[in-house]
Amino acid sequence: MRIVSWNVNGLRACAKKGFLDVLERSKADVMTLQEVRAFPEQLPDDVREPTGWHTAFSVAERPGYSGVAIYSRTAPEKVETSLGDPHFDLEGRLLIAHFGRLAVASVYFPKGSGKERDNSRVPYKLDFYRAVFDRVEQLRRRGPVFVTGDYNTAVEEIDLARPKTNQKSSGFLPEEREEMRRWLSAGWVDVFRRQHRDEPGHYTWWRQFGGARENNVGWRIDYVLASPSAAKRVRDAFIWPDVTGSDHCPVGIDADY
Repeated sequence: MRIVSWNVNGLRACAKKGFLDVLERSKADVMTLQEVRAFPEQLPDDVREPTGWHTAFSVAERPGYSGVAIYSRTAPEKVETSLGDPHFDLEGRLLIAHFGRLAVASVYFPKGSGKERDNSRVPYKLDFYRAVFDRVEQLRRRGPVFVTGDYNTAVEEIDLARPKTNQKSSGFLPEEREEMRRWLSAGWVDVFRRQHRDEPGHYTWWRQFGGARENNVGWRIDYVLASPSAAKRVRDAFIWPDVTGSDHCPVGIDADY
């Protein structure tokens, strides 16, 4: 089974830049999307329901904002879109598809920077992390779980090109990094870093100006975290930096299922 995750930075825009080609060439069994920024009815028919794919969406109440999706070759037996708290659910940041005992989550974790880049959303971001953590901890008791998505946090200095100048930036704040480490300490496995332990230069997001992508001045903020039972099945973990169409690139895993 191949699972691919991609923050598309607006699915309508990404569709015009080759999303469907990437979807087919990915050879994915499941592709999770973040930052869809569209209601399903706003998407072209072939993007909303491509031939051979089953699709599910969780949207924000606010138009053109947030939103996640899951495209799968096999129809999920059940789909979750709620954490049970309107404070979180109104932003359309969570979608969990169940395939038998396997659960695959597409999550768009909030930025902490706020409208004024004042880190005012950090408390909301951390509360959201904790709510998702509590839900996926429940799920891992019944079977393997993959939590894919844009986590909006680089955990270690190796995960961004310029750690020294970003010490006070949301995405690399001590409290954000500590929350991610809490997940890892609880047994969740960053399968890409497990495979590429000390290799620098692996990033998944780049600013859209100043030649950041061309010069690989980026951040690794998109992950596949696996529960212990899921991690045992992972054969390969990858990042596809050459895939364009968004300011993020796809990440994913191959696993035995």
